[in-house]
Amino acid sequence: MKTEFGNFGVLLDGVKEKLDQASNKIDLAARKSRTIERKLRGVEELPAEEAKETLALDAADGEADLPQMGTDGHR
Repeated sequence: MKTEFGNFGVLLDGVKEKLDQASNKIDLAARKSRTIERKLRGVEELPAEEAKETLALDAADGEADLPQMGTDGHR
């Protein structure tokens, strides 16, 4: 019984380590997301045609994937 309880403790330590690693990765992803968000604040939305060219989409693929824009560049 004592041996099994020791094994259970080792198992719990392993689970805690994996959870800590996952938590650290989530924190890192959140920080990167905030950094990207800050950088994107200054980015303007491109008109559909310019976006297609920028993203190198061909007309067949791009038409279905991009939202339709008005002549002023807004949806």
